[in-house]
Amino acid sequence: SLLDSTGLSDSHRRRQRPAGMNQDSDARPEAGRSSAGAGGRIATLTLDHESLLRRSAEVEHERAVAIYDLLEANVFSLEGPFDGPYHLHLSVEENRLTLDVRDGEEQPLRVIQLSLTPFRRIVRDYFQICDSYYDAIKRLSPSQIEAIDMGRRGLHDEGARILETRLAGKAYFDFQTARRLFTLICVLHIKV
Repeated sequence: SLLDSTGLSDSHRRRQRPAGMNQDSDARPEAGRSSAGAGGRIATLTLDHESLLRRSAEVEHERAVAIYDLLEANVFSLEGPFDGPYHLHLSVEENRLTLDVRDGEEQPLRVIQLSLTPFRRIVRDYFQICDSYYDAIKRLSPSQIEAIDMGRRGLHDEGARILETRLAGKAYFDFQTARRLFTLICVLHIKV
């Protein structure tokens, strides 16, 4: 299953969307392909399982959706003379997010480390509103659920913008790729 996999590859791109995947804008692949060229993308993704913090089934599902959609459609390029497609290894080490970017032969291209401090508040708030959203689905009216969902999406967008700012000058990616990467940051081991 996607939840238990590391090193997901292009073969997942050829599969149909797993049953039950959200069809909302948080999870929908982009309609077009990147203008960055065929090499400007993440081909495989590995999450460091030692870094993973187990969350609710709903959050684990969001992780699976983010991985699937990231591999389905993404725009990603390293600054400098590094051609893709890329193999991205995400982990958390000593309060730092590590993006270990490799080529198709698993040769290191660049290791980018980011402090998690700028993400702490937004991740904590995001998980709180996600919990409220999942609880609301069970008992509130559609208009109340929609209001909570708008807040959830707003926090998700804010997290993606923080990631864009922190990676400026190191890597280029589009906003949908940033949103999916932010989801993965949320499920990595962050003590919020």
